Amino acid sequence: METVEMTSVSLKRPHSEDGVANADEIKRQKISEKPKTGNNSGQSVETVTEQPEKSLLEDTKNEIIPNEEGEEQEDEELEDSDEDGDPESFADMMKHGLTESDVGITKFVSCHKGFSGILKERYSDFVVHEIAKDGRVSHLNDFSVPVDDEDPSEETFTVLSDEDKKRLEELQLFKNKETSVAIEVIEDSKEKRTIIHQAIKSLFPGLETKTEDRDGKKYITAYHAAGKKALANPRKHSWPKSRGSYCHFVLYKENKDTMDAINVLSKFLRVKPNIFSYMGTKDKRAITVQEIAVLRITAQRLAHLNKCLMNFKLGNFSYKNHPLKLGELQGNHFTVVLRNITGTDDQIEQAMQSLREIGFINYYGMQRFGTTAVPTYQIGRAILQNNWNEVMDLILKPRPGAEKGYLVKCREEWAKTKDPAAALKKLPVKRCVEGQLLRGLSKYGMKNIISAFGIIPRNNRLMYIHSYQSYVWNNMVSKRIEEYGLKAVPGDLILKGATAVHIEEDDVDNYTIHDIVMPLPGFDIIYPKHKIGEAYKEMLVADNLDINNMRHKIRDYSLSGAYRKIIIRPQNVNWEVVAYDDPRIPLFNTDLDKLEGKPLPVLPTDGKFRALKMEFSLPPSTYATMAIREVLKMDTSIKNQTQLNTTWLR
Repeated sequence: METVEMTSVSLKRPHSEDGVANADEIKRQKISEKPKTGNNSGQSVETVTEQPEKSLLEDTKNEIIPNEEGEEQEDEELEDSDEDGDPESFADMMKHGLTESDVGITKFVSCHKGFSGILKERYSDFVVHEIAKDGRVSHLNDFSVPVDDEDPSEETFTVLSDEDKKRLEELQLFKNKETSVAIEVIEDSKEKRTIIHQAIKSLFPGLETKTEDRDGKKYITAYHAAGKKALANPRKHSWPKSRGSYCHFVLYKENKDTMDAINVLSKFLRVKPNIFSYMGTKDKRAITVQEIAVLRITAQRLAHLNKCLMNFKLGNFSYKNHPLKLGELQGNHFTVVLRNITGTDDQIEQAMQSLREIGFINYYGMQRFGTTAVPTYQIGRAILQNNWNEVMDLILKPRPGAEKGYLVKCREEWAKTKDPAAALKKLPVKRCVEGQLLRGLSKYGMKNIISAFGIIPRNNRLMYIHSYQSYVWNNMVSKRIEEYGLKAVPGDLILKGATAVHIEEDDVDNYTIHDIVMPLPGFDIIYPKHKIGEAYKEMLVADNLDINNMRHKIRDYSLSGAYRKIIIRPQNVNWEVVAYDDPRIPLFNTDLDKLEGKPLPVLPTDGKFRALKMEFSLPPSTYATMAIREVLKMDTSIKNQTQLNTTWLR
């Protein structure tokens, strides 16, 4: 085994693509026959046109972080509106972005010759299935609803008018001064009244109902049962004791990230997003299948969403007594199509055998470091240095690169006036990091940046520090492989249980490169005993940090550190090369295709193009793009991908 340096490989696209999805693809993206009209919940059909995106190589290790308070992030919808789609101007802006070498990604472990291919030409070329702790792979293969006598009738969902629903929602969310809402019963009968009572209680958690006589007419009056807490904790007394408190279901989504999907579901169900739980976030530009749990929402009610939501399907319903927890998964199984590949059969065989037998360097992928000219690790470094003026400056200052117009105007205002209130007015999206920091500066003043920064949700703040740790780790692993290659050497670290120990000289033959871990810097870890241990110190000294004192005076920003395997060997690696003529057709069937009984794609034996269909399973916190990078020997940065694709996009 030998290591090789990073080289750029040209990525070419076929010229026959017209850039617009055909009828089959449009149908596939609208995975609902009946779109719901008149809502503003972000359920628009996202027809994919082949133009540059935020990322052509997004990954399931997604950096989307939920709002800590579980608030609905309504402003997210504004984030989807890109600036102009001119490929040349986009590519020009992305010249200021990062490349892999900027964040320490420089080595390969295989010795085959690289070749080109297109990843995610269609988002349906990248399919992710979650793997639970017990090894069960999540699949959407059942739309049936558990039979339950307690479930309301189907009429429950249609008995209330849109106007009634609007008034009840405003009452439920305390959006007006009304203390109750009265609905006249037109066709008065006990059965009709019962259905209306059930509909209000089922669709609007937190509301109670009673029947009243007014001027000889019957009304059902809805009112609050338990104040605002009822919104986050749906009525306990209305849930059957024999039924588990959580409805678990499989969420199949196309071209939506996990948090966006949950925000949409919560809006339609009129509940807070924080009653949903899941084991991991999945990326946007893909088809992903994962398990979700929700507190005291019936399977019947969830299944009803299949009739009105695009880009999602819900199924495999069951009731359980527990929610899901982040990280409680074995990993993810990927099905990836690389289109228009140029490699010979021998090159592909060699690349895939190497992936199966050796694996790939477990680098943190590009999405860990942001997409603009100010990498997230720089902000993390400034936090660790306790340099709060620089933290503020890095987040708010004007920057070259691909950004939305309103952010550009906000930054320009900040540079000109240093007035947080004036800069904030330029932002229609107040919940972005820039908006939250400006709101904090308006509240606490320019001399209290620490408190202002603290307004940003904790997970988002820690993301910057974790980005710096990842930056150090990538650089140190590249140095380790350059110095010692792909063999275990004395002074390396291995894990015994959760404890890291050094490999001694007389024990080195008992270990391979697949056993070796490297530390993310922190106060509770040890470093290798060879040259790389010193390299860690040198890197942190250059960044004005003390490797022996990684505790921060603000406890949240103290780094304890962790260990991460150098090499990951994917499991369940399989591949095949297929021929095709039409770049727009899917090359395999998804779970939804199978449920709908669609026939397998008919592919020519001798098509104009060749594609590599590959499958593999990875543990959590590893990046599929880094595995694909090892196969293609190609820079996966947006900067590189955008520049390589611009010619085809003209």
